[in-house]
Amino acid sequence: MDLDQAHGVLTNKITKLPSKTTNFKIEQYRRNLKNLTVSAEGRPFQMLVFRGSPKSNRKLSREIQRSSEDLPSYNNPPRQFPKKETLVLDAPNITNDYYLSIMDWGESNILAVALGTKVFLWNANSREIELLSEVSEINDYPGSVSWSKDAKTIAVGYNSSRIILYDAESLKPVRSLNGHRGKVGSIAWNGHILTSGSRDRAIINHDVRARNSVVCRVKAHEGEVCGLKWSRTGNILASGGNDNLLYLWDSCKMSSMNNLYRFDDHCAAVKALAWCPYNYNVLASGGGSSDCSIKMWDMQKGACIRSTDTKAQICGLQWNRHHQEILSGHGYGNGSESQNRLCLWSYPSMTRLGESIDLGARILHLSQSPDGLTVVSAGEDETIRFWDVFGPASNANPRVSYLDSLLSLRESPIR
Repeated sequence: MDLDQAHGVLTNKITKLPSKTTNFKIEQYRRNLKNLTVSAEGRPFQMLVFRGSPKSNRKLSREIQRSSEDLPSYNNPPRQFPKKETLVLDAPNITNDYYLSIMDWGESNILAVALGTKVFLWNANSREIELLSEVSEINDYPGSVSWSKDAKTIAVGYNSSRIILYDAESLKPVRSLNGHRGKVGSIAWNGHILTSGSRDRAIINHDVRARNSVVCRVKAHEGEVCGLKWSRTGNILASGGNDNLLYLWDSCKMSSMNNLYRFDDHCAAVKALAWCPYNYNVLASGGGSSDCSIKMWDMQKGACIRSTDTKAQICGLQWNRHHQEILSGHGYGNGSESQNRLCLWSYPSMTRLGESIDLGARILHLSQSPDGLTVVSAGEDETIRFWDVFGPASNANPRVSYLDSLLSLRESPIR
């Protein structure tokens, strides 16, 4: 069993063994091997034998599986909601308006948020804060903020009905888009197409490359357009309005005013919209304070496949890209257990996995970090809170991170 000698024999093709001792060991090894593979009568036999009929083995397999299901799972412990946020930022003058979308976390790991008449950029890597823009006109303020997918452009919609595009590197305005006649409270990117929704009930697709940017204008909603979300494939647009309606649009047929579907199942404004990251045909929508339901829609069936009563206004929805879960942010709830909280749900069962404490004020907006691990919430109490709620489950005890110990109770103002 001299491994070095064996390797030399195999690789150097030595025909004559170097010593009688080695020769003796090899002969002894061969005799021992023969004793293992030959019976006492001299007949060969198999060392590994399959014994028992397939039927009996299937029964044994079922018993083993049943026994293993009764045992606790140590590799996959139950998912738990974090006990507290990892960071709290002060957000003075945040506009307390359910119908706005004034916070977005870009792919460059920079959070854009509008506070009053100003738009700030908070760098999650360096913790530095920069002022992107400030409005000087009376009664004008940002109503919507959205990063482009390549993180090179920031679009800001205003109460004055204009949309301004800012260069993310120079922080300078590069383009102004027109076409609306009211507050622009929702915007969404789809490649070089920027879609905007307004209080004037119109939806406009802008081609930011063209001199005349308006590609098409759709006016189907009977109330303010407060929710817009393009599918991950970029071919379907979901729009929600203060008319309690949810529309689905084919990107190639929007100019003809023909929608794919028109859903009227919600009983309040539809602001929260989120496409499932692992089933591109599923859309989640959330209703306002008179509805309080999360509904799942199947685009192939054109129908609602599940509805969950949360008993509180739904202000935002975010899918977990690492587990089959969805997070909801809540506002008013008439004293219900879900009001002013974040709630984590298992999908597709929609079983409640956990929730935050009552934050004392409604959650207005939700956004997600580029790596899909952290969710940020903006509240009516003028705070921005970071939650490490998503990500792979840990096999060990819940980890207390560096941020948990140093920053969970410390406030850093955005001013």
